[in-house]
Amino acid sequence: MAKSEIKKLILIFSVFLFIYFLPIGNARFDNAIMQSFALVKWYAREHVLLCLIPAFFIAGAISVFVSQASVMKYLGAKANKILAYGVASVSGTILAVCSCTVLPLFAGIYKMGAGLGPACVFLYSGPAINVLAIILTARILGFQLGLARAIGAIVFSIVIGLLMHFIYRKEENQKAENAIAMPDVEKSRPLWQNGLYFAAMVAILVFANWAKPIQQSGAWAAVFSIKWIIAGISLVALLVFLFLWFKKDDMVQWTSSTWTYTKQILPLLLGGVIVAGFLLGTPSGEGIIPSKWISAMVGGNSIRANLFASVAGAFMYFATLTEVPIVQGLVSAGMGKGPALALLLAGPALSLPSMLVIRSVMGTKKTIVFVSLVVVMATMSGMIFGAF
Repeated sequence: MAKSEIKKLILIFSVFLFIYFLPIGNARFDNAIMQSFALVKWYAREHVLLCLIPAFFIAGAISVFVSQASVMKYLGAKANKILAYGVASVSGTILAVCSCTVLPLFAGIYKMGAGLGPACVFLYSGPAINVLAIILTARILGFQLGLARAIGAIVFSIVIGLLMHFIYRKEENQKAENAIAMPDVEKSRPLWQNGLYFAAMVAILVFANWAKPIQQSGAWAAVFSIKWIIAGISLVALLVFLFLWFKKDDMVQWTSSTWTYTKQILPLLLGGVIVAGFLLGTPSGEGIIPSKWISAMVGGNSIRANLFASVAGAFMYFATLTEVPIVQGLVSAGMGKGPALALLLAGPALSLPSMLVIRSVMGTKKTIVFVSLVVVMATMSGMIFGAF
């Protein structure tokens, strides 16, 4: 029998054994299956339409209407470090999206020539440096933990980006040299028109997902009360810009690029959410891994507790702001303050679904290094915070 046929036979036999021994009827297994579908249903309803679809369109627009020379100039490996890392961190902060919504935007700027360092800063800062989440952390979990999260997230984004650039500096320098003589593509529209076009799309993404405030008064609450008006005006403005300034070929290229990102990212995200729900459950129910195991592993301030909190946070899926009540519940169950910070620094920036997509964008090795840096730094931060 040919070697290829033997592989097929082994695959068929393995699938058969998996199906044959499925523990259907076991209460925990059945509940984990239901939790996985509950999580992916919630994700589809709450994130795909308002978060991912606008992000896909923005990523498609970046790849079509933003020249590679421009990206290299401001975010490339040879760009001014203060400018490149500053722009990347500020952009992520303004968007304040979850670990999955930032992925199409990260893929867009990385594939257009952004340096690995600035791209990773953007990748981390988007979900991690969320102003409302940090305020919520300070109010619910204490001012010290909120402040530590704010400082840690800002420092993390810069340090991780610099380390990623340093580790892959030869590859980054080679990429920069290959693109150094790249001419800027002549644009059919002036910069201000493209700027308004992108601003309208970003406004739709930001205001359609504007989180409900803690208090019913103040500027944040005022914006929340009219968020759909702002998002609607932004959508109308976008349609007007498309009608006035864009040709049919522009629209075809934009939608084609958007579809490319959708095909690449969405299946991985949905598959990852299903697996995450099966393993770790949802806020309303447990997955196959009992929550008491997690609670037992994150007590105190040992290396084990902080490392476990970082790893668990990295694989769990947190929608924007949901990490705070989850950590609150774990703290009530005996979680130490150090592991709490470690989870808050690793969790919102990473998830199993996001890892799958990051791997498809920048490869397995870089993904492992990026995830490892997040986990290690979160662990160290937790230990230092817990000690003091």
